[in-house]
Amino acid sequence: MEQRRARMVSEQLARRGIDAAAVLDAFRRVPREEFVAHDDLRHAYFDGPLGIGYGQTISQPYVVALTVEALALRGHERVLEIGAGSGYAAAILGLLAREVDTIERIPELAATASDRLARLGFANVHVHCADGTLGWPPNAPYEAICVAAGAPRPPKPLLDQLAIGGRLVIPHGDASSQHLVRIIRRSEHDVVEEDLGEVRFVPLVGEAGWPAHA
Repeated sequence: MEQRRARMVSEQLARRGIDAAAVLDAFRRVPREEFVAHDDLRHAYFDGPLGIGYGQTISQPYVVALTVEALALRGHERVLEIGAGSGYAAAILGLLAREVDTIERIPELAATASDRLARLGFANVHVHCADGTLGWPPNAPYEAICVAAGAPRPPKPLLDQLAIGGRLVIPHGDASSQHLVRIIRRSEHDVVEEDLGEVRFVPLVGEAGWPAHA
C-alpha cells in the first residue's frame, strides 16, 4: 500500500500541479486504505471518489489536495471542515493544522469517523454530529474553513465564522455541478473570491444549504 500511496502522490497530485511540500507529505503519511469501505480496499488509491454509504463519498484525492492546498495552512491554524465523511480529509488537515473541528450530519458516519481518527492517533481532530451549514460557533472564528459538499451559495454562518485574513474553500453552484472557490476575508465586510475550477460534489444539506429532499 505504501508504494501505491507514493504513486498516488506523484501521479495524481504532484503531476497535476499540487506542489506544496507539506501537503504532499501529509498525503504520503495518511493511509487512505483505512478510510474506504472494506470492499473497496483494492481501489483505495483509485483516481476518483468512492462510496462510503448513506449516499456519501470519499472525494477524489486530487480534489482533497486542491482544497487543502488552497487553505494555505502554516500549522498554527484552527480549521473547520464541513462534511467529515470517512474522516480522510480531516486526517490530512490534522497533520497540517493545530486543531481541526469536522462536522458530519449523518450520525453513523460521524461515529465511525471519530473512532477511526482516534484509533489512528489524530488527537487534534474533533468530530461533531451536527448541521454543517451552521458551522461550529463554540470554537469560531476559524483561520480556515473547507466544505466537502456542494452548496447553492456560501452559507452565511460559515462566512460569519471565518476570521479576518481567513480562507474558506467551498464548492457552490447547482445540485449537479459546482465551482470550487476560495474566499478570503479581508475585513469584517470585505471578501474576495477566486475560482479554482469546476467540480462535482454531493449536496450540502442543511438549514443554510440544500433541503434534505432536494
